[in-house]
Amino acid sequence: MRDVLASVRGWYASGERFALATVIGTFRSAPRRPGATMAVAADGTVVGSVSGGCVEGDVYAVAEEVIRSGVPVVRRYGISDDDGFAVGLTCGGILDVLVEPVDQTSYPEFATIADAIQSAHPTSVATIVTPGPQLGRRLIISTPTRSSSGAGGLGDPGLDDAVVADAWGMLDSGSSGIREYGPHGECGRREVAVFVQVLAPPPRMFVFGAIDFAAAVARVGKFLGYHVTVCDARAVFATRARFPEADEVVVDWPHRFLAGALDTVDHRTVLCVLTHDPKFDVPLLEVALRTDAAYIGAMGSRRTHEDRLTRLRAAGLSEPELARMSSPTGLDLGARTPEETAISIAAEIIASRTAATARPLSTTTGRIHGAPHPDPVALGPDPQPRRPERYVAVAEVHEPVRA
Repeated sequence: MRDVLASVRGWYASGERFALATVIGTFRSAPRRPGATMAVAADGTVVGSVSGGCVEGDVYAVAEEVIRSGVPVVRRYGISDDDGFAVGLTCGGILDVLVEPVDQTSYPEFATIADAIQSAHPTSVATIVTPGPQLGRRLIISTPTRSSSGAGGLGDPGLDDAVVADAWGMLDSGSSGIREYGPHGECGRREVAVFVQVLAPPPRMFVFGAIDFAAAVARVGKFLGYHVTVCDARAVFATRARFPEADEVVVDWPHRFLAGALDTVDHRTVLCVLTHDPKFDVPLLEVALRTDAAYIGAMGSRRTHEDRLTRLRAAGLSEPELARMSSPTGLDLGARTPEETAISIAAEIIASRTAATARPLSTTTGRIHGAPHPDPVALGPDPQPRRPERYVAVAEVHEPVRA
């Protein structure tokens, strides 16, 4: 929701109803992850996306109906017909989308959610997505209380408690998805499907070394959705004018700054060491390699890398700790310019997160968008027998949600 927030906050404040479409389930080669959003205003304005363009037209039509009716809808999209007229995904995946009306009456919790996103406060929105009269009921869960924020409710205290417990764990992992329960929150049952959307702060990227390569990496990091901090001990180089895309520009010794910022480093954090000077990067890597950061890359030639390893071993780092360092940083793309090098580093960061091969797709086989999911979550009876080659979109419309 973060990518559409700037637009929809104004729509919400105006008092007019708009429709919010959210991907709640993806299976096989679906193009977007759960939590991807698209919003449609009453005047037809569209922001955001729920697919690579395959189904946006149909979602737009559903959103227009939702704005008129005030009734939430769950729609499933699969492989399109051979004649090209059916609405579906040509990539071979299955996509479930919740389209719900949003205005100050039907969605009073929206302002709370928007404030949480704006302030980078970790929050989850749990929404019932099972077809029926409860479709669209929601509960807001925030940290650090490990409890509901008091906004909304799913209609049963036991169900609320069970969802809060699961949502806390999902906030920790940063993953959105569907969980299933009995009507009173019983585990191991499937009567009630709840989509838990995690609205965590963006992951952090720390770029050390205020050089031209760092400026390019900061730009790419911001484009990828990271909160970017650039740090260098040299005040003449570490300036806002040189790094306008960065969220923060810090003048400090890199190792000292990182040691003081360890509470912001987690399993999603990326550390890019571009200082290219042993007096900066060795003390910095001593700290970095003992964090939980997802990626730690260090720039330099192979000779620099070997010298760096020798110095770090002398400083007491173990071989498993040293193995966490990607050095020289980046994939072998033949990059030379700062911009090309930034793309190389970004590609390695993505590949390390997804555990992908980083080979050309033309040389690989199988699914492009990740590992297969065992089975689509049951959102009610399938409207037709499952025929994966011709699985098309079907809409379900239900009674309005009652408070």
